Amino acid sequence: MASTQAAEKSREMPQKEAEDPSSLRISPPLSEDGAAVHDLIAACPPLDTNSLYMNLIQTTHFADTCALAREDGEVIGWVSGHIPPREPDVFFLWQVAVGEKARGKKIPKRLVADIFSREACRNVKYLKTTITPDNEASWGLFRSIARWLGAPLNESEFFDKERHFKGRHDSEILVTIGPFELPASL
Repeated sequence: MASTQAAEKSREMPQKEAEDPSSLRISPPLSEDGAAVHDLIAACPPLDTNSLYMNLIQTTHFADTCALAREDGEVIGWVSGHIPPREPDVFFLWQVAVGEKARGKKIPKRLVADIFSREACRNVKYLKTTITPDNEASWGLFRSIARWLGAPLNESEFFDKERHFKGRHDSEILVTIGPFELPASL
């Protein structure tokens, strides 16, 4: 019985503000957050920076499937993603960015938990993302998320360095976590 309770507890969504004594706040982004998101991503190499306009589109059109972490009013964490139109049971996580002073606080998992708690993700059974083969931090994060969700993690080639990127970017491996049931507890 105790092992069942421990397994269930390990699948609970990471606690948000209630357990954090700091001023950490997690919420959907607003259009006014686009520039701060762009700056955060630029400060987190080796992340690909996209145009500021793209970040503004994310903070408006995709706000239901993106999340920001703020501490003392400063944007310190960001997760962007979307529900692909042909895969309504998939959350595709595009990018995770966490500022240097905020690392080690499990902010990425907390951001994902916040997104998964929203109505937009009620049918999600899979999380997909892409990772370059040498990005150890991302591999560690997504292995941890798979354990948290109690789901398998599978890998397959997605975008090839030569065929898709014409040698301008490393290959991207498609990571699929699932199927899973969204944890009920926040």
